[in-house]
Amino acid sequence: MADLRVKYMGLELKNPIIVGSSGLTNTVEKVKEIEKLGAGAVVLKSLFEEQINFQIHKSVTQSDSMYGYPEAEDYISNYTRDNSVSEYLELIRNCKSSVEIPVIASINCVSSSEWISFARKMQEAGADALELNVFILPSDPKRNSEQNEQVYFDIAMAIIKEVSIPVALKISYYFSGLAKTALKLSWTGIKGMVLFNRFFSPDIDIDKFEVTASHVFSTPEEIAISLRWVAMLSDRLHCDIAASTGVHDGAGVVKQLLAGAKAVQITSTLYKNGTGVIPEMIKFVDSWMDKHNFATTDKFIGKMSYKETENPAAYERVQFMKHFAGIE
Repeated sequence: MADLRVKYMGLELKNPIIVGSSGLTNTVEKVKEIEKLGAGAVVLKSLFEEQINFQIHKSVTQSDSMYGYPEAEDYISNYTRDNSVSEYLELIRNCKSSVEIPVIASINCVSSSEWISFARKMQEAGADALELNVFILPSDPKRNSEQNEQVYFDIAMAIIKEVSIPVALKISYYFSGLAKTALKLSWTGIKGMVLFNRFFSPDIDIDKFEVTASHVFSTPEEIAISLRWVAMLSDRLHCDIAASTGVHDGAGVVKQLLAGAKAVQITSTLYKNGTGVIPEMIKFVDSWMDKHNFATTDKFIGKMSYKETENPAAYERVQFMKHFAGIE
């Protein structure tokens, strides 16, 4: 049997498969099952900054008492925030006492304000690492690209100053200069970068006149986006890369490792096909390594990256003309 161990952000994983942040990782029981099935690590369901702020606003606006007591608004806001964070810290503690695989806490954040203290508390609760899921939609015409991108740097650098555990930044591909921005972010001191986060995609119900969610889960075809950029960036960044989105089977795991990822996050395939795909993926990677005589993962990770492949131009090709030349 091949040795499937990898090192991601300094964490030793028994294999490169990480179950990503989702409803599948929001209880101790689910995390214990994920470990039992063989996953190398788990990212707990994110604590959402926007959701807490919404709950605070809702609680404040629905409370009549604050009109008689101006300080009631502060009390309600602090109680709502502290209660949400306390529940999350308890989840971290319970998971750490119940499983041996690395437990990565997750914050879905849009600012660099109070999350500094939250991150410190997560470290104190026992989290092995922290994943910052950041996506700033460049939708405000009054803000330029530099202003939007600065938020990522502000968040990363503020958190890194406050914690000693490894920090990963989970980003999207919505950047005017993705390669340069990713490189500069890797200089901040983060230990990992996750390519890419999956965000809410709106649709419209034409009968109910409502905005609904579209394409909640990824498809195997979507691996092409992250695969290209993992291969393009893995030799250039000053941090580890974890691949995310579009990995639905063992072959997808192998592809991302060949491109240069140190680990692979899976979520959609677990919802679609059940958590039983975890041991199937592990078995596939093990068999593939034996077939190609790779005793350890470091022997093939990055073998097909932009720097190492014989045809690096294939990763930069964006037009089909040359690809289909001569085909009738």
